[in-house]
Parts: sequence; C-alpha cells; structure tokens
Amino acid sequence: MQNRADVPALAARATGAPASPIRALLALTARPEVISFAGGLPAPELFDAEGLRAAYDRVLTETPQRALQYSTTEGDPALRRAVADRLTGRGLPTEADDLLITAGSQQALTLLATTLLEPGDTVLVEDPTYLAALQCFALAGARTVPVPTDGQGIDPAALAELIDRERPKLLYAIPNFQNPTGNTLSAARRQAIARTAERHGVWIVEDDPYGELRFEGEPEPWISSFPEAEDRTVLLGSFSKIMAPGLRLGWLRAPAALRHHCAVAKQAADLHTSTIDQAAAARYLLDNDLDAHLARVRADYRLRRDALLTGLPDALPHGSTWNRPQGGMFVWAHLPAGTDATAALPKALDHDVAFVPGAPFYADTPDPATIRMSFTAHTPTEITEGLRRLAKAFS
Repeated sequence: MQNRADVPALAARATGAPASPIRALLALTARPEVISFAGGLPAPELFDAEGLRAAYDRVLTETPQRALQYSTTEGDPALRRAVADRLTGRGLPTEADDLLITAGSQQALTLLATTLLEPGDTVLVEDPTYLAALQCFALAGARTVPVPTDGQGIDPAALAELIDRERPKLLYAIPNFQNPTGNTLSAARRQAIARTAERHGVWIVEDDPYGELRFEGEPEPWISSFPEAEDRTVLLGSFSKIMAPGLRLGWLRAPAALRHHCAVAKQAADLHTSTIDQAAAARYLLDNDLDAHLARVRADYRLRRDALLTGLPDALPHGSTWNRPQGGMFVWAHLPAGTDATAALPKALDHDVAFVPGAPFYADTPDPATIRMSFTAHTPTEITEGLRRLAKAFS
C-alpha cells in the first residue's frame, strides 16, 4: 500500500478568522424554555407572513418562468427601483442603477472587503463593533483598529488622529442604533467624519440595517448625504430587520466604479441573488404599505424596549449602568467593575435566561463587564420573566 501524503493545509485566512461566539450561543439558547436576550432576532410573530405569501403566489402565478430563471447580477430592476424610491423618500436621492442587490447586507460587506482590502490593510471600526464585520475583515487579512466611542458614537477628534497614524483604507460604522451598543451617531459628528474622510482619502462603509426602527426622536442624515463624502461612502441596507431575515435580501449603494467591481466579485460568489425572493419582495412592496407595517413593528418594539429598561434596575447587580436607545434592537449595559460577564453566562443559562457578553465585540482590548441585551424577540411579559430569572442568576 502506498504511503498517503498529508492533506494540504487550509488557507491562513480561513484558519485565522474567529468563529462567532454568538452563533454558538444561539445553539445553546435554542431550548424553548430559555428566554434569550442574546440573538439580534426580529420578532417572528410580527412578520407579515400573509402579505409575503400573497406576493410569492402572485409572482409564481403571473411570471413563473422569469421568477424561476437565472437573473442579472445587479438585481431585479423592480426591486432596485423600489429600494431607490424608499431611499429617495427618506432624503437620499438614489437611482435604481446606484444599487446592487445582495444576499443580505452581510454579503455586501464581504464584497466590499473583497474589492477594497489587501492583506495587511487597516480598517477602522467603532469600539465596540458588529462581530460579523470583525470576522469579515479578518477573513480578508485586514488589521482592525478600534476608534474610541461614547454615547454619541465615534469621537471625530480621535478618528482624525488614528487616520493620521494608521493610514487606514476604510472606516466601518453603524451610525443608527449601533450593534452592539444601540447608540446613534449625532449629525454633527456625521458631518465631521465626512470631512475627515474627504481630507484623508478614506472609504466609509455606512451600515444601516436598523435606521427604520426609530421609536422616538428625529432621524439623522446619512453620512452618504454629505457632499464631502458622497464619492467615498458606501451605504449598506437590508430587508432583514424591516421585512424578514429569511429572505436574505440586502443592498449596496456605492459610487459607480466601486459598484461595478462589487458586481464582478458577486458574479464569482453566487452569480446573483435569488430571483424568486427578489421578485416576491418587489411584488410585496408594490401591493403593501411597508411603512404602515413598520409603524406597527416600531410601536411593539418600543413597548419591549421599555419593559427591558423598566426591569433592569432589579435584574442587574447594584452599580450597573445601561443606555436608553431611541430605536433599533439592543441595550448595552456595563456591570460593576471587576465583573466578568462571560463567566456569569453559564449561571444565567442554568436559570433559563441568556445574554451576550460584550467582550467579542471589541477589536482590541475588551471590557469584560459589558453585555448586549436584545429586546425584540420576546413580548413585554416574557421580558419581565426573563429579567426575574436574570436577577436570580446575579444574586
């Protein structure tokens, strides 16, 4: 028998990228008795399942040959027009040809990493930031450097200093109801960031999956809307939080040259996003009032946020602090100094309640006393019960 050679090694970028502890945690919290504040999941009972079923039925009845066929890489023209109209209506003039439809905004982020980043390039991120973005940049071989933040988001002065020192290729930010903190970047800081990017030649990736989930206060302008940055800002959006995540539909709005190269990268990845899902989403937007649906979702989410905020004083250890987001899906809490949230999680799970420790969201040195709590996946009554269990776990 011949000697067998060793199996060839995996690529360094594959073995160097971290797995998501949140995805692993979701498996642990799948038990129906667990009340989980861990996953960033929209409320399934609020999905407009009937409206979506009717949209699929119409598409398969009226245009089955087209809906079941291959499609263009750039995306369904009707869906791109619908997204462009929504963006324009919200204050960002957009044409259908400005957009590339993607398999969720996560794919859009991957396409940008493919087209913009060389191994060793530097990416600036909020501190803390979206965990899957850190994974994406690590897989591209990039080096992530955190930018200091506070309750109003990125510190513009600290950003300018880091750009001078680190010479980054791009800045990744979630300006509205940020994941994980729930904080919103102020308008003044958005303009300051746009001006800084203009002076230093930095790309801005503006990820906005939560912007339409505002419960109170007035919307802030997109960074993309400032003239200083319009030629170097990429806006990412998604139907996951406003329609249904199972559709896996998102979009990328970018300057023409970059958008073209993202389309080429998408051709290599999957040829195009699901034809039938795009067609059904476009049909849904024609036949239904998504804004009216979102008004109901926002009203319900506000009640859930309020239930969480009302119960936190009795649920978390004395000396804990937390924010009050004006929308989105998350509350960010700091436990007393010296507390290790990761070490506290198993005891919480023993009491059939879960949260996400904050440490994995940091690009550099984590704060082990932080936790992210999502309030959208449970009713106010369930949230109250979950906090009662959490109080026992911290007692």
